[in-house]
Amino acid sequence: MTETIKLLMTHDSNDRTTETQNALKIHHISTSFCSKDGEELIAKICNTLPDVVMMDLFMTRVDAIGVMRTIKQKELSKSPMFIVYSTFDSPVLQREVISSGATYFVLKPYNIDDLAQNIVRLHNHSNLSEKGGIKGASLDSFSIEVKVTEILHQIGVPAHIKGYHYLRDSIIMSIEKPEIINAVTKQLYPSVAKKYQTTSSRVERAIRHAIEVAWDRGDVEVLNSYFGYTIQGSRGKPTNSEFIAMISDKLRLALKTAG
Repeated sequence: MTETIKLLMTHDSNDRTTETQNALKIHHISTSFCSKDGEELIAKICNTLPDVVMMDLFMTRVDAIGVMRTIKQKELSKSPMFIVYSTFDSPVLQREVISSGATYFVLKPYNIDDLAQNIVRLHNHSNLSEKGGIKGASLDSFSIEVKVTEILHQIGVPAHIKGYHYLRDSIIMSIEKPEIINAVTKQLYPSVAKKYQTTSSRVERAIRHAIEVAWDRGDVEVLNSYFGYTIQGSRGKPTNSEFIAMISDKLRLALKTAG
């Protein structure tokens, strides 16, 4: 029998809560709601002990970061997994949210069905980790996806543009099949294009745009930690293949070390 996930979610009075509940119920997620008040949310977490808490970044009295820090100090018998969402996209804020204890950062508006699937996967992954079913960060495909997502957030690639999704899949493919980086136009772009029912040229352009956005708005120290000389002076931005190769190589090495 499939386990029901208890989700506590903040909402506005004008949000379509019934529609949200029905959409999540299909994925065996039982949803209750709380107003966007950090202190009220803390009390409800302590009283109901949900599996997952999905909350707005900015709330009255206490924000999401304050909620996570308070719950951590309380040492509850069961700590929830935190997902934070916001209409405001900032790499600095995203890093702060993740480092404060959030498992996932979501930009509004979001697709409720995609979100539900991610909640289930994140929750199942968390349970396996607690039970020792996943050892460290070894080559578990979901661990890789989470790590790549985290890196793209750190670098400053906004999650709402197409290039973000194309980049994430390209990097994951390059980790799992390193030789594909030598056939970017013949194998990598077509593989991503097929998944998203688009063309290779559109994938290439969208990835290029995502890299340019990251370079214009990203944290220089973070970029330098991943790309070193490529962001110095006249060298300029890395090409699509350089960007994908550098991140996938670094992550593959980290995974091997962890394993």
